Amino acid sequence: MARIAGVDLPRNKHLDRALTYIYGIGLTTAREILDKADLPYQMNSDDLNGEDVTRIRKIIESDYVVEGDRRREVSMDIKRLVDLGCYRGRRHRRGLPCRGQRTKTNARTRKGPRRGAVRR
Repeated sequence: MARIAGVDLPRNKHLDRALTYIYGIGLTTAREILDKADLPYQMNSDDLNGEDVTRIRKIIESDYVVEGDRRREVSMDIKRLVDLGCYRGRRHRRGLPCRGQRTKTNARTRKGPRRGAVRR
């Protein structure tokens, strides 16, 4: 099992999909990394040897922001919006959707469970 950027890659998956388990790497980025490392997308993560893992690790460390640094970056971006008091920041502060979704009937993921009205 290969370990890259502090994450164990899943076994028996194509490399382009396995790299997406690293926070900050999506499918497009994973394919860019594999192109730079001269590895096929369909190669299984089980078939990686030490040299391949080292190549992938070097590319990620030099060109991409992943895992803890990426999480910190995202949280600082949200904190900046909240401190500015802009619309998106206020929505974050209240725990409501920030990207224009309706909230009258949906948005249960952001708003949490329903708090029903007391009926008499």
